[in-house]
Amino acid sequence: MSVPGHASALVLAGFRDVPDFPEPGVVFKDITPLLADPVAFGAVTAVLADLAAATGADAVAGIEARGFMLAAPAAERAGAGFWPVRKAGKLPPPVLRRDYDLEYGSASLELAASAVRPGARVLVVDDVLATGGTARAACELLEEGGAEVVGLVVLLELAFLSGRARLGDRPVVALHVQD
Repeated sequence: MSVPGHASALVLAGFRDVPDFPEPGVVFKDITPLLADPVAFGAVTAVLADLAAATGADAVAGIEARGFMLAAPAAERAGAGFWPVRKAGKLPPPVLRRDYDLEYGSASLELAASAVRPGARVLVVDDVLATGGTARAACELLEEGGAEVVGLVVLLELAFLSGRARLGDRPVVALHVQD
């Protein structure tokens, strides 16, 4: 999967660093500037939709919460379904659940069991790939339900945290990589 060169510049310009959030020592990567710019948001959504189409994805899964904002319009543009991967406790049962570690704690993700179609090809979308825990948990959750993860696309990869290594042989595309 290839990404147009302009996508990296749009992503870089659309992020704002917020030091010491949600706790001291963490630099939060805020995508609000990207979402607020209709031209940049539309261009990034188009790139994500093109990647979904190129992989033959039947569905695009967005990881709560910022992955939702990216995956849903990309899925619609690509003519694919949208599958929300939610934080624990947000969906009625039955759900599939995966616990995982973050760089600053632990969490759980859930997916409506009824959303997953065994054999479906799914592209996973999120905003940032850091340590890889959230992305790995989302991929494992989808695979547990019988879906085939055809790739993971993120706006920004923080390569110095080596998150890609936790994803095994799943294809990963980052619109921008920060070393």
